[in-house]
Amino acid sequence: MTASSDNPAVAGVAASGIAYRVVEHGPVRSLAEAAAARGVEPRDVVKTIVVRLSDGDYRFVLVPGDRVISWPKLRALLGVARMSMPDAATAKAATGYERGTITPFGSTTPWPVIADERVRGREISLGGGRHGVALAVAADDALTALQATVADVSDPEPAAGGGSST
Repeated sequence: MTASSDNPAVAGVAASGIAYRVVEHGPVRSLAEAAAARGVEPRDVVKTIVVRLSDGDYRFVLVPGDRVISWPKLRALLGVARMSMPDAATAKAATGYERGTITPFGSTTPWPVIADERVRGREISLGGGRHGVALAVAADDALTALQATVADVSDPEPAAGGGSST
């Protein structure tokens, strides 16, 4: 069985009508390994992060690989005082995908999508619904198909080895 057959993520992106490529690769343990395996820059490996606003109310947040969610910016955008990241089991129940494979395409529930503005204007690589599988798509086409809210919701990845937290 290939990554394309019986994969809700591939079916979801195909149903969206946008052009895409399925990229199959072996196991990866880091952003750098994922970027190398997919033949892209780390910033083009776009992380799909599930955030919970309340019980049964989630959002997908798309963030470039070399950045992290800015919780203050995201809270301000959504007009909420609190939100959290669900544990792995809850994220899977909400999306149908395991962590590391999550994508808005083909999710069991089509939660609203928020994308950091820095993903626009290039080809990006998203989780492909299974480990070792990615979806390569034109970011602008994906954001349109997903009816994403695009805003500044990220900060640079903190430097390794220290520094202050925000």
